[in-house]
Formats: sequence, structure tokens, C-alpha cells
Amino acid sequence: MCGIVGGLSGSPLAVEAGIASLHHRGPDDQGVWREGDAQLGFARLSIIDLSRAGHQPMSSPDGRYVIVFNGEIYNFPELRAELEGAGETFAGHSDTEVLLRLFAKLGLERCLTRLRGMFAFAVWDRQERRLSLARDRLGVKPLVYAQTNGAFLFGSEIQALFALDPSLSRRPDFQALDHYLTYQYIPAPMSGFAAIRKLPPAHAMTVKDGRIEKIFRYWEIDLARRSGLSFGDACEALREKVLESTRIRLVSDVPLGAFLSGGIDSSITVAAMARLGASPLKTFSIGFEDEKFNELPFASEVARHLGTDHHEMMVKADAADIMPRMIAHLGEPLADNSVMPTYCVSHFARSQVTVALTGDGGDEAFAGYRRFYQMRRMDWLARRGLVPVWRGLRRLTVALENRMRPGKRRPPFPSTRADQILGMDGIGRYKHLLAFFTDEEKRPLLTPEFEEAIGNTRTTDYLAGHFRAGASGGTDMLNRYLHLDLETFLPEDILFKVDVTSMANSLECRSPLLDHELVEFAFSLPGAYKLSATGRHKHILREAFRDWLPPGFMDRPKKGFSAPIGRWLREDLSEMMRDVLVGNRTLAPWIRQDVVDRYVSEHVSGRGNHGNRLWPLLVLALWMQQFGVAT
Repeated sequence: MCGIVGGLSGSPLAVEAGIASLHHRGPDDQGVWREGDAQLGFARLSIIDLSRAGHQPMSSPDGRYVIVFNGEIYNFPELRAELEGAGETFAGHSDTEVLLRLFAKLGLERCLTRLRGMFAFAVWDRQERRLSLARDRLGVKPLVYAQTNGAFLFGSEIQALFALDPSLSRRPDFQALDHYLTYQYIPAPMSGFAAIRKLPPAHAMTVKDGRIEKIFRYWEIDLARRSGLSFGDACEALREKVLESTRIRLVSDVPLGAFLSGGIDSSITVAAMARLGASPLKTFSIGFEDEKFNELPFASEVARHLGTDHHEMMVKADAADIMPRMIAHLGEPLADNSVMPTYCVSHFARSQVTVALTGDGGDEAFAGYRRFYQMRRMDWLARRGLVPVWRGLRRLTVALENRMRPGKRRPPFPSTRADQILGMDGIGRYKHLLAFFTDEEKRPLLTPEFEEAIGNTRTTDYLAGHFRAGASGGTDMLNRYLHLDLETFLPEDILFKVDVTSMANSLECRSPLLDHELVEFAFSLPGAYKLSATGRHKHILREAFRDWLPPGFMDRPKKGFSAPIGRWLREDLSEMMRDVLVGNRTLAPWIRQDVVDRYVSEHVSGRGNHGNRLWPLLVLALWMQQFGVAT
């Protein structure tokens, strides 16, 4: 796990400055390679082969290829054995060396089909003078780039590109920011800056003479593939696949542990590690004083059941210190408030281990979110022409409840997102369930200048395009919505957040549930295996691993891994929020100041609860300040 940086330029790039900006990703070793217009840099976090044989940039034996590689190739022992059988000899035992030899032997496209892991890499071909870059299938590892008039730049994080070339434009991408206000993240290939793009997951590209030759997708899930396994047989197959994907993620030459949130996914991961004999099995959990967000009792229960070497820590608001550092690493606004606890648990774990296994990916592959149930119900109603009937029943239900409980009256129908989508069509329903700021909420929020800069919004088109890509999957609508999340929310929010927060602490995170072979298997199963007819989320996960965890554990309701942002903004963080949003009027060029002032005043006084609105605005303002974004 490392940081990579470099580019092609007729003028010298500040590669050493780029490496320095990525020191947190690779504090153990650094390296630079230059030849002509090709310039590569590397910051190493030593995980496998701690010797100099794992040093990067690494050259092939014949000197033709030079690689910088961030990530882990989990099947490198098998690939190495194949290469040795074909006559290759190796100087060390790193997966980087295996990847480089495989690339030299098969070329970019064929090489990618053989890799099982998380990665972002760049290979310079000295003979063809061509740069090849690629990102892993699910988007665990990031890769950003910029093509200017005189150069092509790439790196693991956005600030590395500004370090490479301080003259790089800081003009924002206004359509990207429009997506951010809707979804709380900016989807690839956009970034917060118009000059910088993100290589999407499962994509690769080639660059020659400083210009992009092609960008192509090399992998996607076949939603038409169907498993014929019964539910019981599928449970057995799933157990074997989780054990196998966990086993290959236990290879490490440095101390290894696991995050244990107390949820189903991380608990299954730790249980698999225990069954595979991981020792010592160190687990790390954080909690909050606010019981609504605290899962420490559940994590402790699992730790006792599995006999782990368990460590716990209570977290208090420290955003005034943490968030500026996180935004520096993120390089663009990300409003997922679980950035805070993920950073904290990463910092906590790094005090004892260098690698941590996580449960990421379970919600998207196995239907962990309530929106999947809501959309399945909507599709069922729509196919039968029953949406108007259901809407009428919901209106009547809300009215009756208000009459029967006058002291606990609900707002007029439709006040909930689930009821509001009854008056919507198609993918607009799903967007409405996801939106932080709905289209209706954004209109009075934005200044005329910002609206003009956005032009025609593309936020619905973004989801619609990915949803159409899954149309070949047939009539299993649940799998299509799971696929949509796998293509959007998972890489752009969840995995981006985990990579940045863990690497900010020089910690490598690995998730067995993100193994692409396991994910392919999950999507071959009927949607009903994952979300039961009665609305039981992660149905097959709960049944397959029930006996691995304490009795009754699988039957408790889901509790998301998030922070008590509403209370923090009202108490611990209120001064910072008022300084940035009200005192400095940071967002005034883009967001109407009178609306911001009202949100802040009502939230701090307790007259309203605007935490979910104020947090993305605060993150946006901090990003603008820290990166000197042009307004």
C-alpha cells in the first residue's frame, strides 16, 4: 500500500514535492525515476517483502518497463508460480515484481484479467514510450490525473497533482459540485476541479506524447448470469467463498488486525479470520457517548464470542483538527460524516497494526440498505398499476394516525422520502431517496451565478446511465439496484472514504467482501436470497453465518457507522461552523447567505435540526478555503 505520482512532461515536474505530499501513504521508503519526459515517483508503506527488492519505481530485468504500483495483488503467489514455470526468476518476493513481469509478458489488457486484488498502477514502456495506467475493478484504490497543454500528470491524491505542478488550475467543476450537493460525493470521472479527472473503477488508459490515447473498461458484472443453487447450497458456497477471500487477505509481513464495528459485515469478517486461525487476532472498535450511534456493546459481544484481542475507544468531536487534514487528503468535498469515525478507528488501529481487514461491500452486494426494500416495493406496485392505490392508502393512514394521536402529529402527507417517491417515476425515485439536497431544496439554495455555471444539471443522468448499464440483467430489479450502488455509492463514497482515512494514518485496509469473484457470485444469486419477501436485509448473509456468531446476533436491526453530527454542530463544532459559514461568508458566491444564516441560527438555537444540510455546506466551505478554490 503506497502512494504513486508522476507524469509525462517536456519540463521538469516537482516529483519530490509530489512524493512529500503523499508521505502519509508511504512513510517507509521513497523513490524517483526520470528519463526524458517520463517522471515517476513512489512513497512506500512496506507490507510484503520489506527488503530493498520491493523498492519502487521498479524496472523489469530487460529495463524496458518501469512500474509504480499502489495496492495488493492477492493471487500473486499463484501468478508467480505460473511465471516461474515459464522460466522467469525473481529477485524478491513482492507482488509488485510479479505484476511487472505479468505486464511485460501479457500486455496491459490481458494482464488485468489475471489480477485479483486492489490496485492503481502506472507502467512506462521505454521502447514504445507509452504510459499505461489502471485501477482495480471495484475502485478500492484511487487514481487521479490531469492533462494540460504541456503535460500529463497522475497521482494517488489530488494534492499530489498540485504539488507536481503548482500552476495547475484551481477552477472548480461546477457540475461536479452540483452532484456533490445531491449525493454528498463527486462521481468519477469528475473531480472538484475542472482540470482534474478521476479514472473510474475497472478502467485503464494509455498515454503517449503527453496525450491520452484511450480510456477503456476492462471488467463489468454480468447481471444475466444466473446461479441454479438452492438457498441452502448457496449459503454453503458463500461460506467457502468468504473463507477463501479472507485467507488470501491474511498474507502480510507486518502486524495485521481488523475493524470490528459490531455490525454484521465486520463481524463475519472477524469470524472468518478466527476460523482460519489468524493469531493474534487483534480487533479495534470505537464508540460514542450518544447511544444512538454507539455499537461498542455489540462489538464487545462478538469479540468475547470469538476470543479476539479486543481494543475499544470512545470518540468525541475533534473535527476542528481532523477535518482540515482529511480535506487535504480527499482533495475535494465529501460529506459522508463517517469520515470522522473511520479516521478515528484507523488512527486507533495503527497504534498496533499496519494492516486491518474490514467488512466493506456487504451492504451493496447483499442488500443492506433500506432503500433497496423501498425500491423493490415501488417496482412491484408500478408493474401492477397499484401506485395510485398505495398513495391513497398512505394518505389515509397518515391522516388517521394524526387524528388518533393529536399530541404526536406528523407533518402533512407526503412528508417522508418513502411517501414522496409515490408521486415520482423511474430512476428519479431512487435519486430522491439518496439526495442530501433534493432538486426542490437546491433551487432556493443556489445563487444565480452558481446556477448559471452549472447549466443543465446532470445529476439524474448520472444514475440513469449506470442503471441502463444493468438492463441486460433481466427482470431481477433488486440486483439492478444493487449493481447501481456497486457502480456509484460504493466506490465514490464508501471506498474513497476508507482509502483516504486509513492511508492518512499509514494503515492498509483490506475487505474480503470486496473480492471481485465473491461479488460476481453474489450477483449471480436471486435478489430474493439477499432481501427476503418479508423485507429482511442481507438474508443470505444472516443465515449462512448465523452459527459463527453469538445467538440472536443476526436478528438485531442495522445501525449505520456514523457520527452524531447534529449534536456536534450544535455544541462542539458550532464555533467553527459559525466562523466559516457565517463570519467568513465562505459560500456566499455559490450559496445564498440568507439561507445559510437561517440554517445555522435555527440549528444552534435548537429551533430546527439542519445537521444533514449544514455538514455538506461546512465541508464544501473548508475545501474552498484550504485549496484556494477559484470563485
